[in-house]
This record gives sequence, structure tokens and C-alpha cells, in this order.
Amino acid sequence: MSTDSVSCSFQDHRLPLEERVNDLVSRLTQEEKVLLLCQYQAEIPRLGIKPYKHGTEAAHGIAWLGEATTFPQPIGLACTWNKQLLRRIGSVIGDEARGFFRRNPALHGLTLWAPTVDLERDPRWGRTEEAYGEDPFLAGKLASALVQGMQGDHPFYLKAVATLKHFLGNNNEIDRAACSISIDPRNMREYYLRVFERPFKEGGALSMMTSYNAVNGIPTNLNPDIRRIVKDEWGMNGFIVSDAGDVLGTVRDHRYMSSDKEAVAASIRSGIDSITDDHAISQQAIRDALADGLLSENDLDTALRNTFRVRFRLGEFDPEELNPYAAIPESVICREEHAQVSVQAARENIVLLKNEQGALPLDASRLSKVAVIGPLADAVYRDWYSGSFPYAVTPLEGIRARLGEAAVGHASGSSVMKLKCARTGHYVRLSPEGRLVADTAKAEHAEAFVLTDWGWDSHTLQAKTTGKFVTTDDAHMYATADEIFGWFTKEVVHVYPADQDSIALTTWNRLPVCCSEDGSLAVLTANGQPELGPVGIAGAVSAADREELAAAARQGERFVMEIVSDGLALAADAAAEADSAIVVVGNHPLINGKETIDRPDITLAASQERLIREVHARNPNTIVIVVGSYPYALNPVNAEIPAILYTSHAGQELGRALADALFGDAPPAGRLNFTWYRSVDQLPDLMDYDIIRGERTYQYFTGEPLYPFGHGLTYSPFAYSSLRLSASRISADESLRVAVRVTNQGPYASDEVVQLYVRAGQSRVKRPLKQLAGFERVHIAAGETKEIAFKLPAAELAIWDVTRERFCVESGRYTLMVGRSSADIQLSESFDIVGETIPNRDLMRATKAFNYDDYSACILHEGENGLSCVAATQEEGAWLCYRSAAFGQPVQSIALRAASTCGGSLEIRLAAPDGALAGTCTIPGAEAGGTWQSLTGSVHIPAGVHDVYFKLHGEVRLTTFQFLS
Repeated sequence: MSTDSVSCSFQDHRLPLEERVNDLVSRLTQEEKVLLLCQYQAEIPRLGIKPYKHGTEAAHGIAWLGEATTFPQPIGLACTWNKQLLRRIGSVIGDEARGFFRRNPALHGLTLWAPTVDLERDPRWGRTEEAYGEDPFLAGKLASALVQGMQGDHPFYLKAVATLKHFLGNNNEIDRAACSISIDPRNMREYYLRVFERPFKEGGALSMMTSYNAVNGIPTNLNPDIRRIVKDEWGMNGFIVSDAGDVLGTVRDHRYMSSDKEAVAASIRSGIDSITDDHAISQQAIRDALADGLLSENDLDTALRNTFRVRFRLGEFDPEELNPYAAIPESVICREEHAQVSVQAARENIVLLKNEQGALPLDASRLSKVAVIGPLADAVYRDWYSGSFPYAVTPLEGIRARLGEAAVGHASGSSVMKLKCARTGHYVRLSPEGRLVADTAKAEHAEAFVLTDWGWDSHTLQAKTTGKFVTTDDAHMYATADEIFGWFTKEVVHVYPADQDSIALTTWNRLPVCCSEDGSLAVLTANGQPELGPVGIAGAVSAADREELAAAARQGERFVMEIVSDGLALAADAAAEADSAIVVVGNHPLINGKETIDRPDITLAASQERLIREVHARNPNTIVIVVGSYPYALNPVNAEIPAILYTSHAGQELGRALADALFGDAPPAGRLNFTWYRSVDQLPDLMDYDIIRGERTYQYFTGEPLYPFGHGLTYSPFAYSSLRLSASRISADESLRVAVRVTNQGPYASDEVVQLYVRAGQSRVKRPLKQLAGFERVHIAAGETKEIAFKLPAAELAIWDVTRERFCVESGRYTLMVGRSSADIQLSESFDIVGETIPNRDLMRATKAFNYDDYSACILHEGENGLSCVAATQEEGAWLCYRSAAFGQPVQSIALRAASTCGGSLEIRLAAPDGALAGTCTIPGAEAGGTWQSLTGSVHIPAGVHDVYFKLHGEVRLTTFQFLS
């Protein structure tokens, strides 16, 4: 089509975008609109609309479409603290998305499902690898940079489209599709929403995915904040997509809606523009909703305008010569320059956690023999959202390339064993098709398996003769898997002690393994005999459940393991013969913690801690490398080992980057994006999303972490000097300019990550101990000094004022701190902000109950008229606090909206939960628990300023209240 040949207004690129979008949507029939509302948008040939797919996974490179350049996991990308690098990575991902789109435009869409910006308030979250850490400023800045790179810098045309996920409060896998998360206004505005706001406003993101969970009782695909905040307040001008299966899950999982037609109708009206669900069911549900008046055609038009607005900007309806990204060829995929960006990212994601006695860097000229040891020493693993590696360099390969193969020994630390059925005495061999069969009496005919212990009873078995992993078709066991991979990681075999001499085995989903009549290792199903214990549990479980699972396992066969070679002993011997031992430990990304599975603990596997201890006992020059998807409680390792490095699963260049760090060719300078705790005992319950009261993250944590947020050492020491502020006082609408000089005092040219934190002085509310407000990763030559500048808008320090439901910059003195981590502050200076003083509360006006200042034993849930309510979680001990309430005259009564199924009461007390009783209001029970009642009670509060407490007795829910004179 030439630039002048158009037949419809929407084809005329000279017209305003909205005019074109409206024209296109107006030409669609109702049925065509229905066919365009799901993830795979239908082709409409008569209008030249091509088939289009929303959603290509791109968390750290294009995934699932074939070989693509792969980068470190997002948790590792965040450890780079490098905005410029993240933008380059985003640009590579956008380029390769265009390459795949050219290969197959119908299946390889340009709307990319990345980045994941969920804040990681708890390291036990199974999907920790996918996001950018615990801090909204760091995560928001890095996500914004990735978005900018993905989408390109043309004023109109988009290279690709970034989809932020998952909105909102998506930080647990247990019951994720059915649970409700309680988040109050300050946590919501200052933490969970803030990280999404920045990639929209600064990054220009044009898409967002909702999460599986509910927030305050409402499934997130129905969350009113999609329209109220994301689209209206923030001005997001793109489209919202639901997560896979989530709209119909409103019926199936949440049981919030009673029919599919109600679910799709409510989702679309709430702001969902593209449904990622079963197409036939979803489309029929839309037709039914239209027929029943639950949806109007205008509702469809609104959603389609949002999706087509983005498709226009991708250049679909314009001549290719106008779009600078249309000419990107398929050959862009896996270009050499992309690999160079990958290796830079792998280098920069490495964090030096500890380095004593000059243990690192290693001097290659003084090493005649190095032992590389551990289950991850000769492996590069991909996670669920990884692409297919075009190549992969393992740590062992990277070190051998640096030192030469003869100088580097290797021991995995995993034992090799043969398996025998205790009942029959027959050994397990492999049939020609790879099935495990226990039918040979001779050990020499048995298959030998490498047994790798990943902790918490999870093991993998790899056949020595074929290199294949043991897996299952859920009926029999086979050694046929090329790798440990899959949505259900069926290569996991759980091993439990059965008695002193034997073990019991269960499959990935905890079904016992037995020997059938022909000797085949078979899976006892839930319908088999004997009666089974708990089944269908995938992944790691709590310690409390393990004995019950072990008992269920023992209902299967007993097996005897005969050790062929002792992996621990071989590893210790290899270490003893080497000048230096490098132990590589960590996790497999799909075992014991991943999507659908939260971690059982934050320690290393016990077998890995034992391996490190035995190696170090034989060689004091031991270095530990942790390759992991999450933070770890490395207490014994930190206490004993002189040098520790951390890297995420860093993709194709893992081994080369680690070798460069070990030998000082690329000195490590990454920083932790997460507080590394000493124990789960320092964490509240996994489902507690209140970071303020729960004292989560470096902002509120008052304990002693193992490694603080922002921690990371360098081979060269850096000195900080000459901290200068542009002013000692600024107003709330001004910015403070900050400069500091940083000098590399060591022998190595190195990066340094300069971090700017701020702490508020006096405040009406509990403020962070400190909060990140700026960071820069800079390269400084040995002996060089550089000046680093920051701009700090006072608005970055705003808090959510619950009394007036808006952000507020409080007047007062603030302390500005510059340093190498949140705990390693080098310089500080104070300044004043002339802002606001939050006034006393006016509880004589209608007040939303969730705008409390403090609480105990309460959560937020769905109330009435679109408001959340506060619900007591126990019959006694629940209370709410509203501080500094000013009463100009004595109070005589209270009016409130409340509900209770069994009945309860509300006590009004002053000064403390057990302070002077000012009044009581009875809340009658109602069989229909959702029945809201208008109630009144007699209250006696004298004029003055009081802290008012509500004590809730029984099962009580409260939406609004108002004191009356």
C-alpha cells in the first residue's frame, strides 16, 4: 500500500491516532469484536486486520520461540543497579522480538509479557527470580529502563510493547489463584502501587497484566484501581491483559462470580481489554453477556480501542517505510553484539558477598591446580521463562578456558549409586525404551545413576550410560529426559528413609513408586492399593508435612541404594589436591521454588552445606559461588568461608562471567537488591503483606540481616568525600541537587555503585528507617576520582496521608546519606523541607474504616459500594486506632456501617486499646453475612484531641463510621 492509497480513514497515517482507532472499531461487526477480545486476536480480512497474538514471554530474553539471546534472571539484572545496561538489554529484547515477528507474525507477537515488577517483600516467594527486588525505587527505575529499551525511542512507532506484571500484591504461590491479600492504604500507595507507577510515567509502558490473587476480597481482574488509578490517575493509554485462565478463574477458583458470562462482563467493564483464557469458552461467554445485557457493545468498543491504539503504533496499518522498526530482519536474533550485552550483564550481576584475607581475585600465575566442585559447577540451567540458549558456558568451562583444562579438576559432589528392590532383590536396569525395570539379579547389569540432592527430599537421577534424567509419564518411570524442565518438573524424585537399610521413593507429585509384576517401576495412583496419604502435592512442603509425606511414601516399594562412588569423598579428595577449591552451589530454578511453589526455607540444601564444610576442611583456600534464584541464609558459609560470590542463573554467559570475576578481569561490583536475612525466624508469615507493621525490607527491618540491602564488595576500596547539597532548605515542589566525590583507592579499575538514601525526622506516622532515593553505577579507574550528581525531588519523600487520602510531603528535617549500601553509609548531611503538617483528624465527618493509623488482628476485605471493609480475624484482641482526632465539642454518639454473621460488638476506647471506655455499639448477627446495617451507639468523648481505639469483639466487619455531637 502506498502512502497515498487509502480506502478507509483508519488506513490514512496522516490522520490523528484516535480518529483512526475510532474509525477502525466502528467498522467491526459485533461478532468480529467478540473474536478480537482474546489473546489470539482473529484475522478480519475484509479490513486488512491480520491475526495477532498478545503475549510473548521476555523476562530476560525472548522465550519459547527458539534460540534467542538470554540474559541473567531479573533478580540478577537488578543486582547490576545499572539503568543504562537495562535499557540496552530491553533494546536487544525488542530487536529480537521484531526478528521473531518477521519469522512468523501470526504467532510471534510484539506485545511482550515483561518486566515483572511485583515487589519482593519475602524471599520465600517461589517466583523471586522473576522480579527486581524489595525496593520500589530501584525496581521502578530498572523496570522503566527495560521498558524504554523494549519500546524504542521513536515519538510514535513502537519497536515492541512492554507488559508490566502482575497487578497487584502478587507475592505468594500458595493458593495464589484463590487467596485474598490484605493491603491497607499506606502500604498500597507507598509500596505496592508506587513500583507500577514509575514504569508507566517514566518508562511509558503501554500494557499491564493483572494477577491471579484477590486484593482486599476483590479478584484483581475486577480491581477498580485498574480504571481509577492506572488508567485515569496515571494516564496509561494502552491496554490491560488478564493472566492465563484468570477471568474464568473468577468463577472456578475465587468463586466470586457464578457464571462465565458474569465473569467476562465484569472483567471487561473493570478494564480488562484482552482475555488470556480458553477462547471458545470466553467468546461464548461474551456473546451470552451481550445477549443478557451484562455487556454493551460500547464496552467492547472501549476495550478494542485500547488494544488497537497499541497495534497502530506498532505500525501494522502503515506503510513499512514510515516505521523505523519494520525493517529489522530475522537475522537480528542472536547477533554477536547481543551476546556481548549478555556477557556484560552476567558480569555486572555478580555480587561479592565476602572477601577476607585477599582470597579474591585469584592469581592465575600462582595456581597449578584448581578444583571446581559442586552440583552447579558444570551446569547452566534455564528457568521457566528462559529462552533456548544458543550456547551456554558452564562455570567449569569458563574456568578451564582461563587456566587450561589440565589445571582444572572437577567433582560434582553427587554420588553414583545402583538401585535394588528390597522385596525381590532385583536391581534396576534400563529397558531399550528407557523404562526403569527391576528384573536383574546381577549388579553388573544394573544401571548406575548420578543422585543429586537438591534438599527437602527432592532429588534427581541421571543415568550414567545415556546421560538422560529419570522422569515419569505418571504411570511408569523412565530415564528419557534430556534436561530437568517442565511446568510440572517430573524429573524430581523424592527420597525418604524407609528403615535403617532402605528408602522409599515418590514422584514429583508425591505418589509412591513400586515394582510391578514385570519389574517395571510404576506409580501408585490415588485409586491404587493401599490407601494413600496426601498426594498431588508438587514441590517443597513444610517440615510439618514431611513426616506425613514420608509415611505415604512407605506405602510404596522399599529400595536399597548401593553406592558405586561417594560424591562427597571424591569432592573432598579433589579439593585436597588443589591449590584452590571453588565450590558452586545454589538451586535448580524448577525445584523447591518456582511458579506455583513457594520455598520451604531460605537456607541452602543441607547436602550443599555439608559439601562446603567437607571441602573447606580439606582445603582452607575455598571459595564459594552461589548460583541462585533467590536470597539465601548462608550463616555457616559466611562464618567459615573467606570469599563468597553470588550470581543469578545468568544465562548463556554464566561461566565466562564468573571466570572474569574470579581472576579480576572484570572485578565484581553488583549489589544486592534484597535484604538477605539470617533465618525465616526474622520474617512474618508469608501471607502478611504489611511491610510497615511487619517490619519487612530494609526500610522497616530492625533486626540484624546477614547481608543488608545494597550490599556488595569490590576488589578496590573506594573513598567518599565532599558531599554537597544545593540548598539547606527546599519546598515540597522543589528538588535538591546532591554531589559527592568518589575515589578509587585500589589497584583495580572497577565499577562502584553509589547509593543515596534519605531518612525523615519527626513525622505523624511510622516512616522508613531509610529509603533509597538515587543510585548510579560508575566505572572509576585505579587512582581516579569522579564526581557523582543526583537530583532529589522532594516529592519522592511524600507519604500517603490517610486522613485526607492524598500524598503529602511533610515539613521537617531530613537526613541525606550517601554510601555503598543501606548499612554502609559514608557521608550524611541534613536539610529541611518546607511542606505540610498533617492536621488532626476530623472523625465528625464520615470516615472510611480502613484509613486507620494502626491495628491488630484485622484484615481488609470487600465491603460495600466499592469500599474495602476492615474485618476482625479473631474474636478477641482485634482493634483499630485513629490518632490525633480533634473534637471541638463533646461527642454523644456514633453512626456506622457494619456487618456480622454471628453478631459482635464495637467498643470505643481512648488513648489505648484498653484505655478509658467511651462507648459501645452492638452489631446484630445476620444470616446473610454480607448484609450491611446502619447502626448507632451512645458515646461520651470530651472535647479535645484524642487517640481513638475501636475494639472489635466477635466476627465484625466495618466500612464507615462518623461521630456525632
